[in-house]
Amino acid sequence: MGWGRGEAVDGSETGWGRQAEPAPRWRALLDRARLAGRGAEHHDVDHRGEETPAPPPETLPRRAAGTGWTGRAQAVARPADASFGAEPAYRVEATYRVEPAYRVDPRYGGEPAYQAEPAYRAEPEPRAEPSWRAEPEPRAEPSWRAEPVRQPESGYPEPPPRGRGTASVESRYALLDGGYQPEPAPAESRYALLDRGRYRPEAHPVPEPARIEPPRIEPARVEWRAPEPETELERAAGVLRRELGGPRVLAFANPKGGVHKTTATVLAAATVGSVRGRGVLAWDDNELRGTLGLRAGSARHARTIRHLIHDLAQIEILEGATLLEHLDDYLRHASDGSYDVLAGEESPRFAQRLDQFTVKRVLELLRRTHDVVCVDTGNNVESPNWRTVMQAADQLVVTTVPREDAAFSADWMLDLLHEEGMGELADNAVTLISCPTPGRTPLQDDLERHFATRTRAVAVVPYDPALETGSSIEYHQLQAETRQGWLKAASVMLEPFAR
Repeated sequence: MGWGRGEAVDGSETGWGRQAEPAPRWRALLDRARLAGRGAEHHDVDHRGEETPAPPPETLPRRAAGTGWTGRAQAVARPADASFGAEPAYRVEATYRVEPAYRVDPRYGGEPAYQAEPAYRAEPEPRAEPSWRAEPEPRAEPSWRAEPVRQPESGYPEPPPRGRGTASVESRYALLDGGYQPEPAPAESRYALLDRGRYRPEAHPVPEPARIEPPRIEPARVEWRAPEPETELERAAGVLRRELGGPRVLAFANPKGGVHKTTATVLAAATVGSVRGRGVLAWDDNELRGTLGLRAGSARHARTIRHLIHDLAQIEILEGATLLEHLDDYLRHASDGSYDVLAGEESPRFAQRLDQFTVKRVLELLRRTHDVVCVDTGNNVESPNWRTVMQAADQLVVTTVPREDAAFSADWMLDLLHEEGMGELADNAVTLISCPTPGRTPLQDDLERHFATRTRAVAVVPYDPALETGSSIEYHQLQAETRQGWLKAASVMLEPFAR
């Protein structure tokens, strides 16, 4: 039997296996301990001169050392003083042994402030822990976020199985005082702990499984940059590369001779052909002896428009590649292959055979094989072929030089076209001013202002010494400034048709 197990002490049993001393001795001892720790008065028994000492208790039997109950005796009363006549220690019977389950609380000791309750009551049943410290049962994780349960790697000994014995349940803090090692909490997934707000990554490190990350491909970034402003030359070349919506006929006209009609026809065809690469032809439709065949193209044969008209009936019934193959026998080619040439007849008697009907048939044949046809119309505005070309032309180019007679002839021709019912062709015409000499004359400024009021646009091409000789025209031998001027002039001619 022991006092720590809630058994009452009635004074009839001492716990040492012998009959107890009379009850008054025990009561005196308890009364002294109670009076020593009551209220704020804590008097030491050695201070005999300050207070009236309590009557000395009767002598109690002294116990032998080593019984295991020394701590409990000190908790009840002070050590026996020799002045009170302590009796010899009693011998503990061999049948007594300390219950193994009992552990002395180190905080429990015999101090003067301790007072024994009159009636020792059994330790009450432990109350349930508050909700703020109670460990909730782990709930099942959903299948979409549950992780494998990882057993903690701890060195705790295996806790005793629950449910054994009849000892009352004690709080986990009291068990820790007695050397109890807490049972490791069941492993919970970090997501469940996060749900309850108790998870801290630094306190619950969870090693991530090793996995191979796929190579990260950065999405391509599309950076928009404002396009640089297009230069005038780039814009002109772009116009010449576009689709023209069908074959186009450009008629170069001025009744006055020596105003660069043939030169303009050759250089316009060479410029457009150098950009487009194919499908450009220059035709010398001068009823008199023309020089276009001499200034442009290679003389690989002596065939002219007369030979073509002779075989026109057999050629115009052909189609596709066969037509191109047979027509090529009547054409001459530029040295760089950028354009073709249909030379005019040198004999004046042939002009009678170029009637209106024949000119229409030739133009129709050339439209089937080429995209751009540049026609040198000659000087006779009364001839049927001149009027037929004007009626079939898509763009009229009025050629002139900065001279008053050349400008007067061009202005008179525009009036004639209005009288003949071709005023729209005249209004949409392009005036091309060729400079036969270097430098700029005051008359050129007057001509530009005048023809700007009569035609759609005015283009000026600079002087080039390679054109003074009157020999064969080689486009690549011209100066850069000359080629740039003709590039701008050609784009102005075809701009209304470019798509």
